[in-house]
Amino acid sequence: MTTRRRRRTAWVVLVIVAVITLVPIGYLLSLAVRPPADVLNSSLLPTRWTLANFTAVFHTIDLGTMLQNSWASALGAALLAVVIATPAAYFTARRFHGERLLTALLASYCAPPIVAIIPLFFLLREVGLTNNVLCLIVVNGIANVPVAAWLLDGFVRRIPIEIDEAAVIDGLSVAGAFRKAVLPLLWPGIVAALLVVFFLSYNEFLFAVYLAVTKESQTLTVGLSLFQGDRNVQFGQQAAAGLLGILPVYVLALAAQRYLVGGLSVGATK
Repeated sequence: MTTRRRRRTAWVVLVIVAVITLVPIGYLLSLAVRPPADVLNSSLLPTRWTLANFTAVFHTIDLGTMLQNSWASALGAALLAVVIATPAAYFTARRFHGERLLTALLASYCAPPIVAIIPLFFLLREVGLTNNVLCLIVVNGIANVPVAAWLLDGFVRRIPIEIDEAAVIDGLSVAGAFRKAVLPLLWPGIVAALLVVFFLSYNEFLFAVYLAVTKESQTLTVGLSLFQGDRNVQFGQQAAAGLLGILPVYVLALAAQRYLVGGLSVGATK
């Protein structure tokens, strides 16, 4: 009975947490299917239903281009961050006092991004990288290297160092041992780091609103802020755009939840 009660209690807690988590998404859907006159009635459920917001949003903003820019910049940033962070994590996990480098990387991530906006803007403008997706890829990718390195460091530490030593004894260099012996075992961690950095870059707003201001380079997060006019806010269309933006990301997160949970648990327990 005790075990059954514990299981039932655990299931009840999980259901409550799931409901609380899904309430904002449910209310967002409620706003998205309301006509403009029904948005401000302060009720949780709409009194009238409409799908006009999902079509009107494409006329209000260039939603297709913004979604494309968001996905392209997030994917590029994830690849860039992992390419840099993978050898960095190997160094921090295998070398003496490597933890100091990892600590320095994480300390840099704690600084507020707003302090880097002005120097970044002038630096990127000098090299012609403002107002394009490549700018966001570079900035978000480098900014998330500490997170990727922190996640991958835990995976590297779980690989026995004897594998490296055996590869070196067989005639491989340190770089060769990393590439041929360690890297194939790191793929679960690499996938987890790619996913985490992708989600962080996809949701990023500060860099996007300052460094990509043209219509051709704006991302979804910037587009959602454009619905706030001088006199009114188009809540229905804003909610519809938000749903269209997060739906594929939610599907990706559910499909890859095994890698996400594994990556976050390794980083937390190493």
